[in-house]
Amino acid sequence: MTPIPFSQRKADWFFVGFFAINLFFITYIVDLEQLVIADVNHFEYPLWPTKPLVDMVHWWGSNFDPLQSARPVWWRATIWIDALLFGPFYVAALYAFIKGKEWIRKICFLWAPVMMTNVTIIMFEELIGPSKSIAPGIVTAANAPWFIVPILLVIRVWPERPLFSRAA
Repeated sequence: MTPIPFSQRKADWFFVGFFAINLFFITYIVDLEQLVIADVNHFEYPLWPTKPLVDMVHWWGSNFDPLQSARPVWWRATIWIDALLFGPFYVAALYAFIKGKEWIRKICFLWAPVMMTNVTIIMFEELIGPSKSIAPGIVTAANAPWFIVPILLVIRVWPERPLFSRAA
Protein backbone atom coordinates (compact mmCIF):
# COMPACT_ATOMS: atom_id res chain seq x y z
CA MET A 1 0.00 0.00 0.00
CA THR A 2 1.10 3.55 -0.77
CA PRO A 3 0.12 6.45 1.52
CA ILE A 4 -2.06 9.13 -0.05
CA PRO A 5 -0.72 12.57 0.93
CA PHE A 6 -3.17 14.81 2.77
CA SER A 7 -2.89 17.33 -0.07
CA GLN A 8 -4.48 14.73 -2.39
CA ARG A 9 -7.30 13.77 0.01
CA LYS A 10 -9.58 16.74 -0.69
CA ALA A 11 -12.60 15.29 1.16
CA ASP A 12 -10.49 14.93 4.30
CA TRP A 13 -9.89 18.70 4.28
CA PHE A 14 -13.59 19.05 5.16
CA PHE A 15 -13.21 16.80 8.20
CA VAL A 16 -9.99 18.52 9.29
CA GLY A 17 -11.79 21.88 9.07
CA PHE A 18 -14.70 20.54 11.12
CA PHE A 19 -12.36 19.09 13.76
CA ALA A 20 -10.37 22.34 13.93
CA ILE A 21 -13.47 24.53 14.33
CA ASN A 22 -14.70 22.23 17.08
CA LEU A 23 -11.37 22.13 18.89
CA PHE A 24 -10.43 25.80 18.69
CA PHE A 25 -13.85 27.46 18.77
CA ILE A 26 -16.75 25.27 19.91
CA THR A 27 -15.15 23.13 22.62
CA TYR A 28 -12.66 25.49 24.21
CA ILE A 29 -14.43 28.81 23.70
CA VAL A 30 -18.22 28.34 23.41
CA ASP A 31 -18.47 25.26 25.62
CA LEU A 32 -15.78 26.29 28.07
CA GLU A 33 -17.62 29.56 28.65
CA GLN A 34 -20.62 27.53 29.80
CA LEU A 35 -18.47 25.66 32.31
CA VAL A 36 -16.75 28.68 33.83
CA ILE A 37 -19.90 30.84 33.97
CA ALA A 38 -22.75 29.07 35.73
CA ASP A 39 -25.24 31.95 35.60
CA VAL A 40 -25.30 34.38 32.68
CA ASN A 41 -27.05 36.98 34.85
CA HIS A 42 -24.50 37.01 37.70
CA PHE A 43 -20.86 36.46 36.83
CA GLU A 44 -17.42 37.98 36.54
CA TYR A 45 -15.57 37.69 33.26
CA PRO A 46 -13.00 34.89 33.38
CA LEU A 47 -9.48 35.07 32.00
CA TRP A 48 -10.59 32.69 29.24
CA PRO A 49 -12.73 32.97 27.24
CA THR A 50 -12.17 36.68 26.85
CA LYS A 51 -14.92 39.28 27.33
CA PRO A 52 -15.83 39.58 23.60
CA LEU A 53 -16.12 35.79 23.31
CA VAL A 54 -18.25 35.52 26.46
CA ASP A 55 -20.45 38.34 25.16
CA MET A 56 -20.81 36.53 21.81
CA VAL A 57 -21.95 33.32 23.54
CA HIS A 58 -24.42 35.26 25.69
CA TRP A 59 -25.72 37.13 22.64
CA TRP A 60 -26.45 33.81 20.91
CA GLY A 61 -28.26 32.51 23.98
CA SER A 62 -30.38 35.63 24.46
CA ASN A 63 -31.26 36.02 20.78
CA PHE A 64 -31.74 32.43 19.63
CA ASP A 65 -31.03 29.76 22.22
CA PRO A 66 -32.45 30.14 25.75
CA LEU A 67 -31.23 26.63 26.59
CA GLN A 68 -27.65 27.80 26.27
CA SER A 69 -28.38 30.54 28.80
CA ALA A 70 -30.47 28.31 31.11
CA ARG A 71 -27.65 25.76 31.50
CA PRO A 72 -29.57 22.98 33.24
CA VAL A 73 -27.54 20.23 34.90
CA TRP A 74 -28.00 17.72 32.06
CA TRP A 75 -26.84 20.39 29.57
CA ARG A 76 -23.68 21.04 31.56
CA ALA A 77 -23.07 17.27 31.55
CA THR A 78 -23.03 17.32 27.73
CA ILE A 79 -20.61 20.25 27.86
CA TRP A 80 -18.29 18.28 30.16
CA ILE A 81 -18.41 15.38 27.69
CA ASP A 82 -17.39 17.82 25.00
CA ALA A 83 -14.53 19.31 27.02
CA LEU A 84 -13.15 16.05 28.43
CA LEU A 85 -13.80 13.59 25.60
CA PHE A 86 -14.56 15.36 22.34
CA GLY A 87 -11.77 17.94 22.68
CA PRO A 88 -9.09 15.24 22.91
CA PHE A 89 -10.83 13.37 20.07
CA TYR A 90 -10.52 16.46 17.85
CA VAL A 91 -6.80 16.68 18.62
CA ALA A 92 -6.34 12.99 17.74
CA ALA A 93 -8.54 13.27 14.65
CA LEU A 94 -6.67 16.32 13.37
CA TYR A 95 -3.36 14.51 13.76
CA ALA A 96 -4.63 11.25 12.27
CA PHE A 97 -6.36 12.79 9.25
CA ILE A 98 -3.43 15.06 8.42
CA LYS A 99 -0.76 12.40 8.97
CA GLY A 100 -2.83 9.50 7.58
CA LYS A 101 -3.09 7.30 10.68
CA GLU A 102 -5.49 4.36 10.28
CA TRP A 103 -6.03 3.93 14.05
CA ILE A 104 -8.47 6.86 14.02
CA ARG A 105 -11.13 4.66 12.37
CA LYS A 106 -12.13 2.88 15.60
CA ILE A 107 -12.21 6.12 17.57
CA CYS A 108 -14.49 7.69 14.94
CA PHE A 109 -16.92 4.82 15.44
CA LEU A 110 -17.04 5.72 19.14
CA TRP A 111 -17.29 9.49 18.69
CA ALA A 112 -20.02 9.56 16.03
CA PRO A 113 -22.87 7.85 17.93
CA VAL A 114 -22.10 9.71 21.16
CA MET A 115 -22.15 13.04 19.30
CA MET A 116 -25.40 12.14 17.53
CA THR A 117 -26.97 11.07 20.83
CA ASN A 118 -26.00 14.36 22.49
CA VAL A 119 -27.38 16.37 19.58
CA THR A 120 -30.63 14.39 19.56
CA ILE A 121 -31.19 15.02 23.27
CA ILE A 122 -30.29 18.70 22.92
CA MET A 123 -32.61 19.15 19.92
CA PHE A 124 -35.56 17.63 21.77
CA GLU A 125 -35.11 20.29 24.44
CA GLU A 126 -34.48 22.99 21.83
CA LEU A 127 -37.71 22.19 19.98
CA ILE A 128 -40.21 21.06 22.64
CA GLY A 129 -38.64 21.40 26.11
CA PRO A 130 -39.06 24.02 28.82
CA SER A 131 -36.10 25.99 27.42
CA LYS A 132 -37.16 25.62 23.80
CA SER A 133 -35.61 27.88 21.22
CA ILE A 134 -37.18 31.18 20.27
CA ALA A 135 -35.72 30.61 16.77
CA PRO A 136 -36.09 26.87 16.14
CA GLY A 137 -35.12 27.01 12.47
CA ILE A 138 -31.90 28.88 13.16
CA VAL A 139 -30.98 26.68 16.13
CA THR A 140 -31.77 23.51 14.17
CA ALA A 141 -29.60 24.70 11.28
CA ALA A 142 -26.81 25.67 13.70
CA ASN A 143 -26.88 22.22 15.34
CA ALA A 144 -27.37 20.16 12.17
CA PRO A 145 -23.65 19.80 11.37
CA TRP A 146 -23.13 17.90 14.64
CA PHE A 147 -25.66 15.33 13.48
CA ILE A 148 -24.77 15.25 9.77
CA VAL A 149 -20.96 15.24 10.02
CA PRO A 150 -20.85 12.14 12.25
CA ILE A 151 -22.87 10.29 9.58
CA LEU A 152 -20.49 11.50 6.87
CA LEU A 153 -17.51 10.54 9.01
CA VAL A 154 -18.82 7.01 9.55
CA ILE A 155 -19.29 6.69 5.79
CA ARG A 156 -15.74 7.99 5.27
CA VAL A 157 -14.13 5.59 7.76
CA TRP A 158 -16.27 2.55 6.94
CA PRO A 159 -13.92 -0.46 7.03
CA GLU A 160 -14.27 -1.62 3.42
CA ARG A 161 -11.04 0.06 2.31
CA PRO A 162 -7.91 1.68 3.71
CA LEU A 163 -8.47 5.23 4.87
CA PHE A 164 -5.31 6.97 3.83
CA SER A 165 -3.54 4.64 1.37
CA ARG A 166 -4.06 2.87 -1.94
CA ALA A 167 -2.64 -0.11 -3.77
CA ALA A 168 0.88 0.55 -5.02
